[in-house]
Amino acid sequence: MSYLKKKIIIKLISSAVVLYFAIAVGFYFFQDRILFQSKALNKEYIFQFSQNFHEYFIPTPDGETLNALLFKANEPAKGLIIYFHGNADNLQRWGQYAVDYTQLGYDILMMDYRGYGKSSGTPHEKILYEDAATIWEWARTNLPHPRIIIYGRSLGSPIASNLAITTHPDLLILETPFKDVRSVISPVLIPWAYLFPLRHHFSNYDFLSKVRCRKVIIHGTQDWVVPLSSPLQLKPLLVKTDTFALIEGGGHKNLRDFPEFHKILKRVLN
Repeated sequence: MSYLKKKIIIKLISSAVVLYFAIAVGFYFFQDRILFQSKALNKEYIFQFSQNFHEYFIPTPDGETLNALLFKANEPAKGLIIYFHGNADNLQRWGQYAVDYTQLGYDILMMDYRGYGKSSGTPHEKILYEDAATIWEWARTNLPHPRIIIYGRSLGSPIASNLAITTHPDLLILETPFKDVRSVISPVLIPWAYLFPLRHHFSNYDFLSKVRCRKVIIHGTQDWVVPLSSPLQLKPLLVKTDTFALIEGGGHKNLRDFPEFHKILKRVLN
């Protein structure tokens, strides 16, 4: 091999190493921005939905405010679903999914995390767990229902799981959940996830074994955000009366496009 070729190869390898280190270090320092992809809204913003809703501003013990929307069923409600959404956007997006639950006869309460939508403050794992407990207590006091179901989607799944440990809801539903944050990190960055500590863990694996109510997990077989290998590690934590449902061909953002998803919801909610 000529000297020039060796020099080019060494330069390419060096550039690749530098790029890898830059990505890994960037991931560590910007992990909050990667994890919490919020979109803030002005307090004057008017939500637009095809169904009626009630808007609430719920105070937290430390002086922040959580924005929440309540969508009501057309008939006397069978129960209340407290819904914790994914890591992106705000209630203007997530509120569009409320119809999937109200048409099955359930009222559904959705909240925006701190820093999302009209909610004040800055998100952090421990604080989000505390805010979920605040929402639960507020709902129990202000929205009495015969049944209360906790629902968590993606990032909302460990928040829901953690809340279910102490509140004992009638049912816990997790859509596109993951074992923990580390389990959804790209394989090329895994060494750095061990070298540098993660600021957030969001471990469904730690929580689910302590949940005593019935549990339902729904996941797609073609989820590229949360690979199926991650929720499969949660399956051993379920008992005989729980449900682990796979949507063939389903991804991370499109499960509601599959008729099977709605069949599963109807079955477990009825």
